[in-house]
Parts: sequence; C-alpha cells; structure tokens
Amino acid sequence: MIISWNTTNACNMFCDHCYRDAGCKADEELNTAEAKTLLDQIAKAGFKIMIFSGGEPLTRPDIVELVQHATSVGLRSVFGTNGTLITEEMAQKLKDAGAMGMGISLDSMDIEKHNKFRKFDGAWEGAVRGMRNCRKVGLPFQIHTTVMEWNQHELETITDFAVAEGAVAHHFFFLVPTGRAKTIEAESLRARAYEDVLTRIMKKQQEVDIELKPTCAPQFIRIADQMGVKTRFRRGCLAGTSYCIISPRGKVQPCAYLNMELGDVRETPFDEIWKNNEVLNTLRTLEFKGGCGSCKYKNSCGGCRARAAYYHDGDYMAEEPWCLYHGREGQA
Repeated sequence: MIISWNTTNACNMFCDHCYRDAGCKADEELNTAEAKTLLDQIAKAGFKIMIFSGGEPLTRPDIVELVQHATSVGLRSVFGTNGTLITEEMAQKLKDAGAMGMGISLDSMDIEKHNKFRKFDGAWEGAVRGMRNCRKVGLPFQIHTTVMEWNQHELETITDFAVAEGAVAHHFFFLVPTGRAKTIEAESLRARAYEDVLTRIMKKQQEVDIELKPTCAPQFIRIADQMGVKTRFRRGCLAGTSYCIISPRGKVQPCAYLNMELGDVRETPFDEIWKNNEVLNTLRTLEFKGGCGSCKYKNSCGGCRARAAYYHDGDYMAEEPWCLYHGREGQA
C-alpha cells in the first residue's frame, strides 16, 4: 500500500500542470507534531510506502526529521520533488534519515521547454544536478515525466537519459485536468495517442533494464499483458484501494487528481478515515459503469477514476474516456 502526503503548498516553481496549484505556503498546514501523528496513523492503517510530495517537500525545514520519524514507524520514505533543492548535503541527510528514493521531475530533453513548463529558469539544470547529487551519495532516484501532446515524441529519449544518469526507474505521469492542469487540458493525449504511447513505453521496457511505469494510465496493465511484457505491477488505478493522498492541511482524497475531500485528519484519525469512508469503500467494490464495468481487465486496470470523474460530471465510477478497448474482446 502506498500513500502520498503533500507536505506543503509552498514551491519554488509554478508549473503549468500542478494539481495542487502550488506556489505559496497554505494557511494551517500540518505542523511537525501533527505530521508525526499522521505518520503514526498511516503506519497503523497498514501502509508501507510513504511519498513526501508538495508543493516542493524540501522547502519544509523539518523534512529530514519527518523522514526519520517515518522510518522509525516502519514506513519506506520516497519523494516527489523537482530536484533543484537536492544539494549533496541534503541528499546525504535524507539517506541517513532513511529515505529510500527520490522521484525527480524531468519533462523534456529540451532545456528551454522544460524550464518554460516549470516557470523556473534553471529548472532542468537543477533537476539534473539533484540527480547527480543523489548518485554521489548512493541515494536511489528515478525520473518522473508528465506526458502531454508536446513532449510525447521524446519519452524514449528521456528514458535513455535516465539510464545514462543511473536512475533506477522512469515513471510517466499522464496529464489529468486537475488544479492548474485544467488550463492545459487540450494538451492531454486522447484515446488513440494514449494507446500508442503506452504501447511504445511497454516496447521500450523490453529494451532497458530500469523500471518503466505509467501513472494515471492504468491501461498499461492490459497492454503489457497483450504484448507479453513482464511487470511487477498487478493493478493500474489504485485510488481508494491501496492508495490515497493527504493535502498540506490534512484533507484526505482518493488520489491526487480526484479532488474530493473525504475527511480531515485533525478531526478524525487517518486510519479510521481509510477504513470507514463511503467513497473509498465504493471505489473498492470495483463496480464501474460502461466499458470499465464489463471489461475483463476491470480488476487489474480499473480505468483512471479521476479522468472518469472529470469527463462525467464527477462520477468517479464512470467509464474511463481515453481507452480504446472498453471491454471489447479482441479490440484495442
């Protein structure tokens, strides 16, 4: 089980696609003591992998202390970060505190395009510098790429760069129109391109030794099966079943892109929210509508619940819109 906590809304960038609409620190973010209590509750709920994300998590002055606490309660700490604040000293501190890996964003091999997308001069250079600082101290890292129409042609090139830099994985985040990403919805891939890109990624997986993992594109499970590509992943969309996210102020959501507040950890312990919330329990039924409900890959794919909700007036159990298969045997 894996969980993500947006540790802060503060960020040194203002990326076009940010689902949290990050930039300035939010009012009433969880303090250190509250964060430690949350980590205790997350461990109690049975989660194993703790993603520290943001905003930019490394802007929190107590972040190393929080990683130490997560480690002490049996959580495996990993990060989602833009990488620019990973000095060699910080990389060493995080490793010593028990951090197991850093997910560093890199959206293009074109420096100017990446920096423009991130609204930050030096974003590309800082990300790569962060990767190399991780490598220096032996802290594993992987590259995270947001997939859109304008950069989908260079994904394999970024994978080759990840291999050359010593990354352990390359994860692809398919754009979901949430937060600021609503303003660039037109740049998201549609069904045919969606299918083609996932097929290319699975083909590339057969050529490289590092892990390639699409996120918010659960159809990769079906495509991997159809192509005979071996992957350790057994389910596509994890929202509400073995994953959820918590905001900087302690609000629980089914996933980062399904913007529904299900509870407040300041009012109800997280482990109780996780066990008892009606929306989470509905997601766990897997009783989807349309093609997702009749598809033989329902249990392993599940369709993107956030994308289903966005394009079906909030109905998170509706059919995934950008799928060519839709449960039709023999068609793709």
